[in-house]
Amino acid sequence: MSFTIYVRMKKPGRRMLKELPPTPFVLNEKPETLRELLVGLTELGVKDYNARKDEGGLLPFLTKEAIANQAVQGKVSFGVHGGAKANATQAVENTIQSFEDGIYRVFAGNEEMTGLDDKVPWKEGLVFTLIRLTMLSG
Repeated sequence: MSFTIYVRMKKPGRRMLKELPPTPFVLNEKPETLRELLVGLTELGVKDYNARKDEGGLLPFLTKEAIANQAVQGKVSFGVHGGAKANATQAVENTIQSFEDGIYRVFAGNEEMTGLDDKVPWKEGLVFTLIRLTMLSG
């Protein structure tokens, strides 16, 4: 059974003219803790990255519509560039370590989630916000 969550990603110092819309992510199951949420998002990100990588071929060209859609998210790019496929196990380890090191913070609505074993406070219309706190995190 799949479960859709909504996530908004932010970086301090980024000049945005308007609030970024939440992005839907479809997870395999409903996460009960912050750790499960982060693992699910990371595994989904690795799966999507590797799928784009497998498409390969020539660099796609960007239409005016594609540029506008990406600009709303704050970054315009051609997609995946070279390199190896992402490893889900390493990506999950990096995600957990980055959270523990304070590289990013997670909010469920307006409530900060500070521990990996914190229960997700599910309620109608909940949007998660991930804020990257350091400019060196990529």
